[in-house]
Amino acid sequence: MIMAFSSYNFNPFLSFSFSSTTTTTTLLPRLYSIKLKWKSRTSTPFGSKVVGSSIRSSPTQSIPVESPSPSGGSKTMTSNSSALTIVEVDLGNRSYPVYIGSGLLHHPHFLQKHLVGKKVLVVTNTTIASLYLDKVIDALTRDNPEISVETVILPDGEKYKNMETLMKVFQQAIESRLDRRSTFLALGGGVIGDMCGFAASTFMRGASFIQVPTTVMAQVDSSVGGKTAINHPLGKNLIGSFYQPQCTLIDTDTLTTLSDRELSSGLAEVIKCGLIMDADFFKWQEENINALLAKNPHAIAYAIKRSCEIKAQLVSLDEMECGIRAILNFGHTFGHAIENGVGYGQWLHGEAIAVGMVMAADLSLRLGWIDETLVKRIHTILEHARLPTSPPQCMTFEMFKSIMSVDKKVADGVLRLVLLKGTLGNCTFTSDYDKETLDETLRSFCKF
Repeated sequence: MIMAFSSYNFNPFLSFSFSSTTTTTTLLPRLYSIKLKWKSRTSTPFGSKVVGSSIRSSPTQSIPVESPSPSGGSKTMTSNSSALTIVEVDLGNRSYPVYIGSGLLHHPHFLQKHLVGKKVLVVTNTTIASLYLDKVIDALTRDNPEISVETVILPDGEKYKNMETLMKVFQQAIESRLDRRSTFLALGGGVIGDMCGFAASTFMRGASFIQVPTTVMAQVDSSVGGKTAINHPLGKNLIGSFYQPQCTLIDTDTLTTLSDRELSSGLAEVIKCGLIMDADFFKWQEENINALLAKNPHAIAYAIKRSCEIKAQLVSLDEMECGIRAILNFGHTFGHAIENGVGYGQWLHGEAIAVGMVMAADLSLRLGWIDETLVKRIHTILEHARLPTSPPQCMTFEMFKSIMSVDKKVADGVLRLVLLKGTLGNCTFTSDYDKETLDETLRSFCKF
């Protein structure tokens, strides 16, 4: 995508609202106006002619699922399951591509052209290593004998996203004599991507890294935008950095081995994107949720593409999450509290975020900012996606309050929340809400 926008500075303590119905985002107070101009690129397989499409680009005409009608003069081209889509994250001289397509790991040049130096450390886990590690090593080294690849295989699961596990990455990097002109490569889901990126950002004060996500969750969210982190016993992702990859390569074929539970978890982030920013996309999800659950390759590819476009747009405007990027945290304050409260890894991230979105919608309704019809639609699509809509019984009112008090969106001791406001596709990031109403929402979902 290509973006043009006016000069701006975000104040992290402002409240602001996002409206999907116009091309101008207004921050409150009305100090900043950002006008968006957006294009993504879609090409026929592996590097032929590039065709522009607008931010509301529709899936190709060959996709046998219900698709939103094009808007804004978007262009489409007939393609097939091996089509390549490139979404660019526009950050000036640190811009990078997100490659999306089937069978991309069979085409070595996508990874090789983004390598820095001659040494690569592939960070993966015990589950993914047996499935895709050999394929990635082949893609890195085929017809490229100068490249040396080392690997570190970590235990699988959110409960291992901590300092102790991170030290294993550093240990392997040091023993392998990596230097600043080396490349870290994350092969796996969000946990691996977050830890590998954080390791790269701090190893010798910064080495290059590449994201190769293998779950829907990582492909639509965590591998795009440069957020890297580990968890702390007191809160999720509290220790980390913003550090952008050289590229993100999404081979949709890796989803064939994804469990149904992990698939549903990833769809929570897809649903979130529609709720906060794109009503047409949300409507498309409602019409195609069964195709997504069946891993229809065309439906999955479009859901990933559109989610990445939305994420890339917000990151391009606000890389460090000082303002508008924060709307991507819809449902996350409540959801992160659940993940921490039940113990990391007991609930998948998307499962917790699904409940978090229901709770945020409930608060929005109580504040009079949305109508009950939208709340019912949120419940319905999450249930169809096989996601929970209420927190575990062990989560008490006091647990929510205590954990949310150290959330990363707290500023000067005040908790800021992303809430829905207005029609579908509109939201606000604010501390200007009635705190007693928040307590009412929490008590309505907690038995104690």
